[in-house]
Amino acid sequence: MGRYFGTDGFRGEANVDLTVEHAYQVGRFLGWYYGQKKKEERCRIVIGKDTRRSSYMFEYSLVAGLTASGADVFLLHVTTTPSVSHVIRTEDFDCGIMISASHNPYYDNGIKIMNGNGEKLEESVIQEIEQYLDRKMGKLPLATRENIGRTQDFAAGRNRYIGYLISIATRSFKGKRVGLDCANGSASAVAKSVFDALGAETYVINNEPNGLNINLNCGSTHIEGLQRFVRENHLDVGFAYDGDADRCLAVDENGEVVDGDRILYICGKYMKEQGILRNNKIVTTVMSNLGLYQALDREGIGYDKTAVGDKYVYENMSQTGNCLGGEQSGHIIFSKYATTGDGILTSLKIMEVMLEKKETLSKLASEVTILPQVLKNVRVKDKTAAQEDADVQKEAAAVEAELGNRGRLLLRPSGTEPLIRVMVEAENTEICGQYIEKIVRVLEEKGHLV
Repeated sequence: MGRYFGTDGFRGEANVDLTVEHAYQVGRFLGWYYGQKKKEERCRIVIGKDTRRSSYMFEYSLVAGLTASGADVFLLHVTTTPSVSHVIRTEDFDCGIMISASHNPYYDNGIKIMNGNGEKLEESVIQEIEQYLDRKMGKLPLATRENIGRTQDFAAGRNRYIGYLISIATRSFKGKRVGLDCANGSASAVAKSVFDALGAETYVINNEPNGLNINLNCGSTHIEGLQRFVRENHLDVGFAYDGDADRCLAVDENGEVVDGDRILYICGKYMKEQGILRNNKIVTTVMSNLGLYQALDREGIGYDKTAVGDKYVYENMSQTGNCLGGEQSGHIIFSKYATTGDGILTSLKIMEVMLEKKETLSKLASEVTILPQVLKNVRVKDKTAAQEDADVQKEAAAVEAELGNRGRLLLRPSGTEPLIRVMVEAENTEICGQYIEKIVRVLEEKGHLV
């Protein structure tokens, strides 16, 4: 990770950590960089955004920088992160940008950049962007006269993505009562249209974004609202998305949460039965629950473990040919259809398993017994210093020794926020909490806490 870009783009509080000037400079660099690669023709860059108030500001600033460097810019407007990736791949764009801070609160924002394959931008190019932001490169030339770029409305690209999602479904959803929590974010512009077109009785909450309510007590990070909604309305299933709709968590007909680990199991087992689970493997991260691995072992399904972040999951998949991977948080990648996590696609694949196997989601999910897992996000002054502190490491080793094979401890820095994540799996939540507090106490004693 660099000074500006983390595991999921350049993210921070709007006009504090990520400023309008930063956006302009990123646009200037990308327009110039991709323009150099296409000397004979103008480069084409597509932009999508979520519903945050600051997304419009960053969109205009990026456009100014891109066109000033000679790029043509195509605007998808409010759309999902995976739709930008899809449009890049299918419409022959050189690069794509999504303006979003994903599940973060409205006052944060981010710039996610994808290459011409719809994948997260290469680290080598990110390093060059950072050098430019730090003024370690010379001035970039401004386009003049007919070489100045132009901007075009490209809402049609988002509509074609909606059509693509609809085409993936194997059966009609007629007769199924489905709840959708759109988190007052990007899914608001896409999800209901897809489920309605497939014949579902669609019930939607948190579908009225106002720029300030994205992720506010709703969506995949606050799923309790959808749980109540499913129970009260006697729905067959519910799906909760995050701000940019690249993740999805599910709620079964009883209102119980089905997280990313269980989704991976449900879809992975079905794909194995269909003979389409390449390498007979699923890609997980180190945050996946021990219960998932126990269930996969029972079914004879292998797995690879990566660092946390869908970026690393996808890297493994692209290198090995593994076709299903994801995170507990609901970033699920189906490589046949996408190069990034796609919340709406994930919900369609869950519906496929339910319909093809004629089973309820609760029955499908019951095959995985999840060990109690408690995660505490601790805000610190310096993530690296806190993580590498010898006393913190000593206490972590002691906790791991005490847990033995009855559980595990995971201590890692956030890729996008000034946080240390302390996670413990154990026999019960009380034990988890006790071990977490041991780590937090040392962090506090050593002066790392904010």
